[in-house]
Amino acid sequence: MQQQIRFCKTADGVRLAYASVGAGEPPLVKAANWLSHVEYDWRTPVWRPFLERLARNRRVVRYDARGCGLSDWDVDEYSLEVWVRDLEAVVDAAGLKRFSLLGISQGGPIAITYAVRHPERVSRLILLGAYGRGYMKRNPTPAQVEEWRVLIDLMRIGWGRETAAFRQVFTSMFVPDGSPEQLRWFDELQRQSTSPENAARILAAFGELDVRELIPKLTVPTLVLHARGDMRVPFEEGRQLGALIPDARFVPLETRNHLLLEAEPAFGQFMEEVDAFLDADADGNAAPARSPFPELTDREAEVLGLIARGLGNAHIADRLHISDKTVRNHVTNIFWKLGATTRAEAIVRARDAGLGVDVPRDVSSR
Repeated sequence: MQQQIRFCKTADGVRLAYASVGAGEPPLVKAANWLSHVEYDWRTPVWRPFLERLARNRRVVRYDARGCGLSDWDVDEYSLEVWVRDLEAVVDAAGLKRFSLLGISQGGPIAITYAVRHPERVSRLILLGAYGRGYMKRNPTPAQVEEWRVLIDLMRIGWGRETAAFRQVFTSMFVPDGSPEQLRWFDELQRQSTSPENAARILAAFGELDVRELIPKLTVPTLVLHARGDMRVPFEEGRQLGALIPDARFVPLETRNHLLLEAEPAFGQFMEEVDAFLDADADGNAAPARSPFPELTDREAEVLGLIARGLGNAHIADRLHISDKTVRNHVTNIFWKLGATTRAEAIVRARDAGLGVDVPRDVSSR
């Protein structure tokens, strides 16, 4: 997949970068959340598998909020109001009339506010690791307030340094179970995404967010997902969203990672839930399964299809921009779910189901 990056300008003159990848209607818009860089995170093993998987069956549009990534860094204000106006500017510039909306983490309050103000444009709302109230609105103790202030000061002091020691505090909160490679990429994403002063100002503004009065006004179908062990946003915040949003469906995810990583089961569960939710018709009926092997996740079905085409693990890793280890994990899961004991047996099962039949059967693998 190749993404396209464009720019637009907000009413107050801030230039925003937004990216589009994939095809399919209705499109899915991802509200901006902290730590984004539409060009850099497309290359990371943290964000790229997530974004590519979302864009497999639909067009995905995302953008860098003011002060971040390729958008203007020299800005005067960070607040819920300007962040919602940024989202309005991007969807208008992209020519989107009606779309599904995804809010991750701090993008949740922004997406909720937009959906309440523009219900005619939002077909479905998805919230992942989100919240309705920022840190300072959760009745913190004096010790917790002091800890919050120290965290912000830590950003101002160490965010932009070459040494990763300061930023690793935040990396451990976002992806505590990440591989060494993922941790390195995420650490560098922090440094690339914004300046130390902007990081501190943005985090402070996030702490003051509060959309609890808006939540009961949501009228669009909503799916809320939250990691049980989330070390960035407590599980209770997601549970409250699920309880307060009218008719929302709440799905706990078994992981500690705030950002879902491709090799963990929660990643596949999230994608399956999102596909079923977005593919449902107006009456909420699920669309027919696209895979001849419904027991497989979409990523596993994709890997099986490439195996059936004669590709070896190394070629599959190159094709899907994932590691060899991740491919091996998928292959192990596929064999177990299909009851196959050899690669040849899995290939026969796949080709009998119509996968890989458009290529010669004697293609060798490596």
